[in-house]
Amino acid sequence: MPTYLTPHLITFKPIGEATIGYISVCEFQQQHLPFVPQRIYWTYYTPESIVRGRHAHKETEQILIAVAGRIVVNLEMSNSPEVLTFVLDSPSIGLYLPPNAWHTMQYSHNSVQLVLASKTYDEQDYIRNFNDFKQQ
Repeated sequence: MPTYLTPHLITFKPIGEATIGYISVCEFQQQHLPFVPQRIYWTYYTPESIVRGRHAHKETEQILIAVAGRIVVNLEMSNSPEVLTFVLDSPSIGLYLPPNAWHTMQYSHNSVQLVLASKTYDEQDYIRNFNDFKQQ
């Protein structure tokens, strides 16, 4: 089985200033990311009472970015009982999720989450049962 990086935050340098605004850039050829994205999607208008995610991926790597609002991400690796919590509340910070990272997300009412994924959608890549996930 391939060795993947552990969950960690990635900083996308903000360029600009408060008087004019900011831009953050990610250029794939400069190895800023641990993979070249094959799928990009975003979630929005998620009610604060809803917990999304509740799954892991067998092979897909992801980077989650809160481009607006706040997202609380809880994740657990299949080989560890530790639950890690990350609060994403800056569009210049991304959270890297390796394969086999069980994750849940809870959103503020105004949040927009951008996701960069290493693979295209494949239902067979999902682990949706927590007990199956822990046996990986």
